[in-house]
Amino acid sequence: MRDWWENLEGREQVFVLAGGLFVVIALIYALVWVPFDKSHQQLVTNVSNWERSLAELRPLRGAAATSSQTGGVVTSGNQAPIIIVDQTLRSRGLEQYRRRSQPTTSNGIRVEFENVAFDELVLWLGDLSDRHAMHVQAGSLSMASQGGPGRINASLTLERAL
Repeated sequence: MRDWWENLEGREQVFVLAGGLFVVIALIYALVWVPFDKSHQQLVTNVSNWERSLAELRPLRGAAATSSQTGGVVTSGNQAPIIIVDQTLRSRGLEQYRRRSQPTTSNGIRVEFENVAFDELVLWLGDLSDRHAMHVQAGSLSMASQGGPGRINASLTLERAL
């Protein structure tokens, strides 16, 4: 190997040395730097996912504290389902989409909505379940003919758990 190196001209020795240096740098990059960089990117992604999850859970912390202080379910006492539905619809701003409310039993009510936002309706149903122990017993949903995406017409039968 030494004889071969000594038989090369000066320019060839520089060229071979530069090529060897390039190969060493490429190997270091491929075998050392790239794996570390991939691990770093994965850690950055994991951290951002955890931060996003924490940001989504922070508002629930206050709700959990309130819920634990009141024992979980806010009792609605002797309030009729129609009163509970009316109050909760007003608090969520969904009153304008209600077309009809009709008691079905002493603990049940049928509510019909027109052109209501699906997401808001689901949040309202979550409130009813968490705070007043009212659950959907039956329902039908259909796309609203007007109002755009995410809007539905709904007919729901709700009952309060005893």
